[in-house]
Amino acid sequence: MAEQLIGAEKNLTGFKSLLIIIVLTSCCLLGFASRLFAVIRFESIIHEFDPWFNYRATHHMAENGFYNFLNWFDERAWYPLGRIVGGTVYPGLMITASCIHFILNSLNISIHIRDVCVFLAPVFSGFTSLAAYGLTKELWNERAGLFAAVMMAIVPGYTSRSVAGSYDNEGIAIFALIFTYFLWIKSIKTGSLFWSSCTALSYFYMVSAWGGYVFIINLIPLHVFVLLLMGRYSKRVYVAYTSFFILGLIMSMQIPFVGFQPVRTSEHMAAAGVFALLQAYSALLFLKSNSAAVNLGRLFLFATVGAAGVVFLVVVTLTYAGYIAPWSGRFYSLWDTGYAKVHIPIIASVSEHQPTTWVSFFFDLHINICMFPYGVWLLINKINDERTFIVLYAVSAVYFAGVMVRLMLTLTPVVVILSSIAFSTTFDKYLYYDEDEEESEESNKIKKEIVSPKKKDKSKSKEDSKQKPRSEFNIGDVGSNVKSMVVMVLAMLLMMFAVHSTWVTGSAYSSPSVVLASSNPDGSRTVLDDFREAYYWLRQNTHENARIMSWWDYGYQIAGMANRTTLVDNNTWNNSHIALVGKAMSSNETTAYKIMRELDVDYVLIIFGGAIGYSGDDINKFLWMVRIAEGEHPKEIKESEYFTPNGEFRVDRMGSPTLLNCLMYKMSYYKFGLMQMDFRTPSGYDRTRNAEIGNKDFTLDVLEEAYTTEHWLVRIYKVREPSNRVKSLEVKRRESGIKKKTKYYNKKSSKRKRGQIKNKLKIKKGKKSKKSKSKGKKKH
Repeated sequence: MAEQLIGAEKNLTGFKSLLIIIVLTSCCLLGFASRLFAVIRFESIIHEFDPWFNYRATHHMAENGFYNFLNWFDERAWYPLGRIVGGTVYPGLMITASCIHFILNSLNISIHIRDVCVFLAPVFSGFTSLAAYGLTKELWNERAGLFAAVMMAIVPGYTSRSVAGSYDNEGIAIFALIFTYFLWIKSIKTGSLFWSSCTALSYFYMVSAWGGYVFIINLIPLHVFVLLLMGRYSKRVYVAYTSFFILGLIMSMQIPFVGFQPVRTSEHMAAAGVFALLQAYSALLFLKSNSAAVNLGRLFLFATVGAAGVVFLVVVTLTYAGYIAPWSGRFYSLWDTGYAKVHIPIIASVSEHQPTTWVSFFFDLHINICMFPYGVWLLINKINDERTFIVLYAVSAVYFAGVMVRLMLTLTPVVVILSSIAFSTTFDKYLYYDEDEEESEESNKIKKEIVSPKKKDKSKSKEDSKQKPRSEFNIGDVGSNVKSMVVMVLAMLLMMFAVHSTWVTGSAYSSPSVVLASSNPDGSRTVLDDFREAYYWLRQNTHENARIMSWWDYGYQIAGMANRTTLVDNNTWNNSHIALVGKAMSSNETTAYKIMRELDVDYVLIIFGGAIGYSGDDINKFLWMVRIAEGEHPKEIKESEYFTPNGEFRVDRMGSPTLLNCLMYKMSYYKFGLMQMDFRTPSGYDRTRNAEIGNKDFTLDVLEEAYTTEHWLVRIYKVREPSNRVKSLEVKRRESGIKKKTKYYNKKSSKRKRGQIKNKLKIKKGKKSKKSKSKGKKKH
C-alpha cells in the first residue's frame, strides 16, 4: 500500500510538471495569437507614429551594422539642424530585432526586417507571461503563477502596446521590467551573487530598451530602505543590493544615450543614497557586534539617522553646486499634474500624458481591478521581505497610473499578479471539500509509517507548515452548494474577462493609425487609406530633397513612408523649433510665409477631419500649437486672441477673427465652403465640430493646393515662389510655351559636323584715339 502511494505521488508530480509546461506553452501561443487581429484585418504594417522611426532605425542598423548606426546622422529630420540618431535613442529594441533578423537569415529563413518588427511584440508577450509566472510563483505559489501567466497573456492594459505592428519600446520593456523584478526577488530570497548579477544584466537590457528603467532604479532602493526601517536588514539584502547597484551602474553607463546620467542626475540619486546608507548601516552593525559595550542601542540609532542625514545633505549640496542636475520637467509633471500645462505645454499636448479616467482602469483591467485590493491585503497579512517589494510596487504604480494614462502599462503587471493571488486563494478556499480533507489525512498517516525515526522531526515541521495554510483557509460551516455557487460566479467573471479582453484587443487596440476603418449599417467595413495615399503621393511626385512642414505628430511617418525631409518630428527634443512651426501655423499668411521661406519649406501637410468626422485632426490640436508657440514668442502669439469674447473656441461666423484668418484655418477649409455633404446640412459644414465654417470665400496667396486625398483627410500645399524674384529664362520659356532653339547640324556628313555660314561678316571693335582722351582731360 505504501509503495503504491509513493509511486502514485511520483506519477502525480510528473503529471503536474507536464501540466504546468502545457499551460505555459498555451499562454505563449494565446498571447501571440490574440495580437494578430491587425494583421488579419488589414495587413502586415507598422502602426502609430513612434514605431515608424523605430522601424526606419532598425532597417538602417540591419543594412549598415551597429557601429554605423551609432554614428548615423539623419539629415532628413529636424531640417536644417539634423539629428544624431545613435546617441539619442535607446537601442535595445533595434538591437533585438536586428539580432533576430540576422539569426533567421543565417539559418536560411528569408524574412524581411519589417516582418520581424511587426511580430516582435507578440512574440515577447509570451516571454512576459513566463516572467509573470515566475514572479508570482516566488511571491505565492504555482497555482497563482499559472493564473498570472494566463491573465498576462490577454489583459488589455498590456495588449495595447504589444499588438502586431506596435513596434515600440514598451513591447519588450515590460518583459524586461517583470523579469528584472523576478530576478531581484530571487536575489533577495537567496542572497546569491549569481542572482544579483543576473538582476543587473536584466536591468542593463531594460536601460537599453526604455526610459522607464528609472522606475526600477528608484523602486529597488525604496524596497531596501523600507526593509531597513522595518528592521529586516540581513546579509542577503546587503549582498543583493550592493552587487546589483555596482554592476547595474557600470553597465547602464555603457548606453550612449544614458552616459553619465546615473551619477549626474537627481533621478538616480536615490539609488546612490541608499547604497551609501546601506554601507554605513553595515559598518555600524559590524562595530556593534565587535564592541564590548552592552548598551549601544541609542548610539546605534543616532549614528544611523546621522548617516542618513549626511547622505541627504551631500546630495542636496552637490545639486545646489551644479554637479548633479535637478529633476527634469517630465518628473516634475508626475508630482504636480498642472506643471506641464504651464511650463512645458509640449508634454501636456500628448494624449498619453493626460490623467487617467476611472473608465480607463476598468477598460484595461476589468475584474482584476476589483480583486487587486484583496491581493494586497493577503500579502500584507503574510508580509516578508519579497512581499514588501510587491506592496511598494503596487502603491507606487497606482499613484503614477492615476497621474498619467501612459503609465497604466506599469500598473498592469502588478494588478495581474495580485489579482491572480486573490483568485488562486479564493479557489483554494472554495474548492477544498471535507471529503478531500479525509483522504489527505489518511495519506498523511501512511506517510508517517514510512518515514524513518531520524526524519520524523523534520517531517513534523513540514507538516505543520503545510497544515497551517489549510487551517487559515477554514471558512466555517459553509455547505457544498454555497461553495459551488461561489466557484461558478468566479468562473463566470473570468470568462467575462476573457471575452472583454478579446473584444478590446480586436476593436480598440488593433486598428493602425495610418489606416482607418468604419462600419456600415449593413455590417460591412469601409477602409480609409488616406494617410498612405498622401505619403505615397509625396514619395512619387516631389523632389527627393523636398522639405515638408507639418505638425510634429506626423514627422516620423513622413520620414518613414514618404522618405522626405521634415522640420520637426515626434522626438520633440527642440522645443523652440517646434514653437516656430506652431507660430507659422497660427499666424496669418504674410507672417507664416516669412517663416516658411526662412526654413526652406517646399510643401505643407495638414490633417483635416471635417469632411468625415475625424476628431484627431489639426484643428482640434490647434490650441496646443498656439500654446507652444506662445511659450517661445509671447509678443506675437497670444492664446486669448483665438477665443471669442465669451471664451469659446469656434470655427463658425462667431469665431475669433484671428482664428478665421490664420494659416491653419485657411489650409484646412480651403474650398471646403463649396462642398455640401448632404441635403440636411449647408455647404461648408464641419462634421467634427458640428458647425458651418465662418470663413468660406477666401483665396491662398502664398500657397497653392498640391494634393488632397480621397476623403479630404490629408491636404498638401505647395509653397509659392516670391513674386518679386526674377524668373530664369528657362522658366519663362516653359510658361510661355516657346520652344528652345536647337543648334544647326549638317545632315550630309556622317560625323554630324557643325555647319558654317559662308561670307559671314566679321565685326571688329573700335578703339578710341589718343587725341580724344587728351581733349577730355583738358576740359576737366
